[in-house]
Amino acid sequence: MRVAVVGHIEWVEFARVEHVPVPGEIATALETWEVPAGGGAVAAVQLARLAGAVDFFTSVGDDELGRRSREQLTALGVTVHASEAPRPQRRAFTFVDGDGERTITTLSPKMIPSGGDGALPWEELARCDAVYFTGGDVAAVQAARRARAFVATSRELPTLHRAREELDVLVGSAEDVGERVDAIELDPSPRIVVTTSGSLGGWIQPGGPFLAAPIPAPIVDAYGCGDCFAAGLTYGLGAGWTIEDAVALGARCGATVLTGRGPYERQLTAADVATG
Repeated sequence: MRVAVVGHIEWVEFARVEHVPVPGEIATALETWEVPAGGGAVAAVQLARLAGAVDFFTSVGDDELGRRSREQLTALGVTVHASEAPRPQRRAFTFVDGDGERTITTLSPKMIPSGGDGALPWEELARCDAVYFTGGDVAAVQAARRARAFVATSRELPTLHRAREELDVLVGSAEDVGERVDAIELDPSPRIVVTTSGSLGGWIQPGGPFLAAPIPAPIVDAYGCGDCFAAGLTYGLGAGWTIEDAVALGARCGATVLTGRGPYERQLTAADVATG
């Protein structure tokens, strides 16, 4: 099976704290770390661990962090197809509190790939069983739609609206204002809309409710749960599974990443899926 992600990278600095500081408070970090992350990168690594390989179409900065982002994602099994933007790599800062909840601040605009960039092998997307979209321009959406199954995040509704391409699945979080699936009406309408609600599970339209997966270990860090959910869902559709089975796999991916530090320490793998 061949899968791909079209989307963005952020170089993310993490700080674990007892609680997110209130106005005027000084918080001392219990530990810190940094990795290339963001929705596109996290989903790409999760798909690489499920499918064995993934093509990631993205954009990076022309600085040291842009170079390190490419290198580290490649080391994690991702085939990176990246244009180089003439500016520093986008960065973000994330608090992880004592309950494992993450609070994210991005420090510059999202860097997205362009489907009109002839230096990137966009034609390869037509050979993919499934593509997940987290960011790009209208031409990038149109290129991604050539895949057999096309999944996109509701965070990109304005671009999806302009592209006027039918989605197989639109996925978003009911708990995140930035991911409201009803913020803009798409035409044509997505074939399926999946809305997640954390520990409550979520809803498939058409269809019905689904349950959250059991969390296999103590909660450590919620960063990347939604991205891994979407990646698992995309993998399932690419493999020809029913939407219910694909969502169940996504839920397992989201539950697993909760149990590790950052988005990559604990992700579901092909071996985990094979053993049930």
